[in-house]
Amino acid sequence: MKNLILIFFVSLIGIKVSSAQDSRYFEMRTYTAHDGKRGDLIQRFQDHTLKLFEKNGIENIAYFIPTDDNNYTLTFILAYPDQASRDILWNKFVNDPEWRAAYKASEANGPLVANVDQVFMEIAPELNPEIIRWQNQGKRIFELRTYYMHPGKVENINARFRDYTRELFQKHGMTNVMYWYTVEKDGGQAKLVYLLAHKNEKAAKKSFDKFREDPVWTMVRDRSEETGPIVQKVVSKYLTPLPFSPLK
Repeated sequence: MKNLILIFFVSLIGIKVSSAQDSRYFEMRTYTAHDGKRGDLIQRFQDHTLKLFEKNGIENIAYFIPTDDNNYTLTFILAYPDQASRDILWNKFVNDPEWRAAYKASEANGPLVANVDQVFMEIAPELNPEIIRWQNQGKRIFELRTYYMHPGKVENINARFRDYTRELFQKHGMTNVMYWYTVEKDGGQAKLVYLLAHKNEKAAKKSFDKFREDPVWTMVRDRSEETGPIVQKVVSKYLTPLPFSPLK
């Protein structure tokens, strides 16, 4: 009975329970639009692409544009039931007659997308929050962070985030949203990719300043790097969710 009440409560307030056994295979795609075409690209997603992804068994996770007005990209995250189903479902989508018609009509005045960048990912089971809040709890932005580790340091970064970093983020006003490890085509070392949520960019920078100055973080960082540095490079992007994004 308690479990049923919990399930009802979870569905009522709009949150999703994530499982440590989550076997979904994620794809993050970043489209660079041709000059003046991003609005048309967004409209195509809103009017056609999202529903056709769903029709063909592909789960819509999130849709973002950068907070930087000079960056004309669009980043979105999809999920497939598992890695084996990715190509099957994607080919089903691109060959859907409804998609082909929508694609052709939207590009009557020229192509919309100049470049596509894709990253494949799997859930980081020890890092992903057990509960992900999907509904908008007031206007907020997201920060997409990608960590490139030194060789052989994936377990080190995993342990540091699992045991300390996420809790310290939360302590300083940041919301842990989702964590993944990349699946590299060449079999190379995975990167850590994760999303944080902030009230705005100013709040994000203030939170990170407090985090970096926290004596607990300093101690954790120094102890975890006694055998050498862990992180080689961090890439951070601030993103605004589009109105039709499931995650916002």
